[in-house]
Amino acid sequence: MGLIQNVLAVIVVLGLLITFHEFGHFWVARRCGVKVLRFSVGFGKPIWSRVDRHGTEFALAAIPLGGYVKMLDEREGPVASSQLDQAFNRKSVWARIAIVAAGPIANFLLALVAYWALFVAGTTTVVPVVGDVTPDSPAAEAGLHSGQEITAIQGQPVRSWDEVNLKLVAAIGLNGELTVATRDEGDSHATNHRLMVNDWLVGQDPPQPLPSLGVAPWRPVLPAVVARVVEGDPAAEAGLKAGDKVLAADGDSIADWPALVSLVRDNPGQTLSFEVERDGRRQTLNLTPGARTLDDGTQIGYIGAEVAPVDWPQKWQREIRYGPLEAVGQAATRTVEMTALTFDAVRKMVVGLISPSNLSGPITIARIAGDTARSGLESFISFLAYLSISLGVLNLLPIPVLDGGHLLYYFIEAVRGRAVSERTQAVGLRIGLALVGTLMIMALYFDLMRLW
Repeated sequence: MGLIQNVLAVIVVLGLLITFHEFGHFWVARRCGVKVLRFSVGFGKPIWSRVDRHGTEFALAAIPLGGYVKMLDEREGPVASSQLDQAFNRKSVWARIAIVAAGPIANFLLALVAYWALFVAGTTTVVPVVGDVTPDSPAAEAGLHSGQEITAIQGQPVRSWDEVNLKLVAAIGLNGELTVATRDEGDSHATNHRLMVNDWLVGQDPPQPLPSLGVAPWRPVLPAVVARVVEGDPAAEAGLKAGDKVLAADGDSIADWPALVSLVRDNPGQTLSFEVERDGRRQTLNLTPGARTLDDGTQIGYIGAEVAPVDWPQKWQREIRYGPLEAVGQAATRTVEMTALTFDAVRKMVVGLISPSNLSGPITIARIAGDTARSGLESFISFLAYLSISLGVLNLLPIPVLDGGHLLYYFIEAVRGRAVSERTQAVGLRIGLALVGTLMIMALYFDLMRLW
């Protein structure tokens, strides 16, 4: 069932993003007087199509991993003299720039609309309150302590742990002071803490900003109560069931779920005697955690069980909601921030500050799409907005075969007064195909490594 949900979720997400992207090209091309021959969502043989009164074929193809808008163009075939004024290559360079840029712009507009809808409907976030601070860590040395609310990172206000993490990730590569502002409960005065960092998060895969500072978010106590067991995994094989509360293991009491997780991780392949409470009665189960090998060769244990959720205290929850007009500005700000962060992440990946193993392909997108769909509409729409921005940024990279490569050629033409030679474009096309192909292979490889 999870696989089916993931597949359906990724089809919906990619279908929306591709349709909006290609519609941007299509809509502006029509406004510029260019004849559109085909509007296709997907590649390969069409499984559905129809032709409108303008002679444009709208098609839905079998491979939902892209799309295209095919326009009348003398470079791709003969054009009747009566239709030369509708050919893409006959339009001014500024019209061609507008048509090509419209695709990525449509993705940014989709993200803006998604964020606007979230801000109008209201989003519930967790207040970024510090839980534990690791002794001798950068956070401890700077004076952070449990119970403080983080209010700003590098002078920029934050209202949730999501925003805290985004601001910290944006500082990857920093050498020097990382400023964190906090305030104690009931206090309106904020205190600035200066954390000294060197090559901040460089080489971490994936980046772990909070553990690197020595900060753990405050969380309510999670009793060691099982919500679900995975069929075929050690917990199910040993007879552990949903609703069971683990009281002790090998005679030592289990205080909470993290204590149980720590015990299991430290004992791969070792049989443990679990004392559990089920329906008000105690019983003993013998459970042998399975073993997983990490990248560094160490083994950790697992049992295949999920913790039962607990209610978060109301005082640590925060609802972010705006009126329809105010939400426009907030959505635009969020879209610009996420776009800038994505461009900066690409730059840092190119210069080596971020590992290329953070690239994600269709498998990871499908998994996250399915997870966010199961988490609720708010998570799904947030993921849709972020992915739409990522698609827009990717297409604006100055790589031939992408929209950004075409824009580069057209801007050069606008400056020089003449088009880039066909030979140069052909060489660029081969280079672009090689780069994009390499990126796709790398993303798929890292997808498979995460899956494995």
